[in-house]
Amino acid sequence: MDSLLQHFRKDEQPFIEQAAGWLREVEDRYTPKLTDFLDPRERFIVRSVVGASGIMTASEGLFPDAERQRMLLYPEYLEPVKEDFNITVFTVNYPSKFVTLAHPDVLGSLMGLGLGRGKFGDIRVDGDVIQVAIADEISQYVRTNFVTAGKVKVSLEAVEGEEQLLVQTEEWLEETLTVSSMRLDTVLASIFNISRQKASALINGGRVKVNWTVTEQPSFELHESDLLSVRGLGRVRVIMIEGRTKKDKLRLVIGRLEQKK
Repeated sequence: MDSLLQHFRKDEQPFIEQAAGWLREVEDRYTPKLTDFLDPRERFIVRSVVGASGIMTASEGLFPDAERQRMLLYPEYLEPVKEDFNITVFTVNYPSKFVTLAHPDVLGSLMGLGLGRGKFGDIRVDGDVIQVAIADEISQYVRTNFVTAGKVKVSLEAVEGEEQLLVQTEEWLEETLTVSSMRLDTVLASIFNISRQKASALINGGRVKVNWTVTEQPSFELHESDLLSVRGLGRVRVIMIEGRTKKDKLRLVIGRLEQKK
């Protein structure tokens, strides 16, 4: 475990230990373990913890290209199917002729029910159509108690059939760049072609999130699979650190979020 921990941030250690507990549970009981919805960085950590243990992993979020997915850790004998992930996608019905709801309205109201973010998957919005993925174990509770969003009355209706699911209207365009270090300010400066001083100002001003959390430390060290969100500039994912160049710089493969036309 110590050799694994050294490759991750100190603040990620509690989650790493939790993932190690899931692995031990599957190994000891020889039965599958289903997680809550995890973001891409958390799924990367789980796969790293599982490693070459012989235990298998799979993930599912029901939506095509879902960002948040539940993971299944399971013995080799099992062949997972979508039903094993216990997810239901609901359409949020509301009087769309008179009001417009956005992603924050729905997420804020769901979180207000006292449930952790891990119980909800992606929330997708396409015009006046809103869909949300919810863990089956709390779906009935949510259907009963999720009655308002943005001060508007709402109700949930289960989506029947994959063809009814909203397709992502975004895509990640890959590109390669070189940086002198994995410091947050250095990487942001290279990605957005701005000075390190401006990158630091954005970070110190609370305009930068790493893995959905505001990060105000320019020296913050980035890792593979980190997701960066900069208010006013967009979102970028660190896909891979390919190695070093002859000038001892790091070569990165990043994904830049673009809107599909």
